[in-house]
Amino acid sequence: MVTVTHSAGTRHAPSRRWWALGALVASMLVLGFDTTILNVALPTMAEQLGATTGQQQWMADAYIVVFAALMLPAGLLGDRFGRRLMLITGLVIFLAGSLVGAVAGDVDAVVAARAVMGVGAALITPLALSVLPSLFGPDERTKAVSIISTASALGLPLGPIIGGWLLDHFWWGSVFLVNVPMAAIGIAACVFLLPETRDPASPRVDALSTACAAAGLGALVYAIIEAPDRGWSDPLVLGLLAAATALIALLVLWERRTDRPMLDMTLLGHRGFLLNTVAATLVMFVLSGLLFVLPQYLQAVLGNDALGTGVRLLPMIGGLMAATRGAPLTVQRFGARATVSAGLVVLAFAAFLGSRTTAGSGYGFTALWLSIAGVGFGFALVPAMSGALATLPKDRAGSGSGLLMTLRQVGGAIGIALLGSLLAGAFRDRLDVTALPPGLADTAGDSVVAAHLVARQAGSAHLAASADGAYVHGMGLVLLVCGAAALVSALLAAAFLPGTPATTTGPGDAAQMVTPGSDAGQ
Repeated sequence: MVTVTHSAGTRHAPSRRWWALGALVASMLVLGFDTTILNVALPTMAEQLGATTGQQQWMADAYIVVFAALMLPAGLLGDRFGRRLMLITGLVIFLAGSLVGAVAGDVDAVVAARAVMGVGAALITPLALSVLPSLFGPDERTKAVSIISTASALGLPLGPIIGGWLLDHFWWGSVFLVNVPMAAIGIAACVFLLPETRDPASPRVDALSTACAAAGLGALVYAIIEAPDRGWSDPLVLGLLAAATALIALLVLWERRTDRPMLDMTLLGHRGFLLNTVAATLVMFVLSGLLFVLPQYLQAVLGNDALGTGVRLLPMIGGLMAATRGAPLTVQRFGARATVSAGLVVLAFAAFLGSRTTAGSGYGFTALWLSIAGVGFGFALVPAMSGALATLPKDRAGSGSGLLMTLRQVGGAIGIALLGSLLAGAFRDRLDVTALPPGLADTAGDSVVAAHLVARQAGSAHLAASADGAYVHGMGLVLLVCGAAALVSALLAAAFLPGTPATTTGPGDAAQMVTPGSDAGQ
């Protein structure tokens, strides 16, 4: 039973509800480009803050880990205490985190700011779409969902371009400060335009499940990031892995025993849901990892500025966006199994092709395999998301979309952690620092950006060339792992996915599905 309080706007005020939709569009747009804007800024931040590869991983992952862990309880808080109230709370928290990030003076402050922003995003994402039924009737709701979903999807290509332009004209904190006016507009509009809605019958927020999810995922990511420096046999790494395993196991056992679980693990017993979820999670694993490693290659190795790096990421984003438009038609014609399998094969081919990149390849070759990878991403992700939800009973669609969304975010966090760690270890092993003093050698091994700084200080062209070669070697290993994982997943999808076509997905829904985190409102 959903209760609606018409204290801030009603359906009979047409202009007001469309203004309210504009506020939601602004909220989702800022989350969309915040997903990719930091990736372009990481090389600049590494140079100015002296961040190692591991610290860069945490700057990216702090947001995603908190986002993934709090998404489900955040949605339930909105159901119970008011969606407008929690949406405004999320925007305020996101704004506060952005302000902290803009004035941060060291890596730890940036990581803390990103974690705070993750809390805000976890509240904004599920609630921005959940308030639409109170604003629009069935005849207008499809149009409203299409508008807000397309706006959030546009954030993917806008992020690198806006971030690059800001970094070329202002200091690195501007990539955080750009969120402030949009969040402020969203807060004001929500206060004056949105009605309050709630569902008192929704499950209660389970503190134990929330704590286990956040701590378990955090321990896992921390262990993966620390392993290249400490070694996989280090007591801290082993302890963190053991803690993560125990916490996640406790989460699963607790949720299975709860009458109304936040995270309905029994849904994974549906073969179609399980395999489509695995495919969607893998795609986010690869996409997040690539968006972490590519900007450093484009800036440090190829020598582009921040704006040039953002523009050079567009072939992948363009291929992805084009594929999300074509995927529903392909599913309708050939079925979800064939479409998902083909998308994963295309993604594997692009990754294997990209692994052939050398320090002298130039951008043309990179643009080729990036565009192919984008097409593979789109054709694999959209029908996998749609196919997973199509296998669920209607009365479990909400819990199923929540589980799918959470696992997809977990895939992104682990992708950054695992692929970033593989890159860091390979780079450090291949970098030639024999002519450097121990202190400078350690600094150069922190990241390709640090190695280039040391090379400039020492006047060593050999070190700069070695750094480029070492980074491209590490990126090639990352791409080989991505390609192998995509190929194995394609074979599993072709062999075991149900053969029936998935529910046809409209363009607006496709845009919603491909945008990280934006599917929360389903």
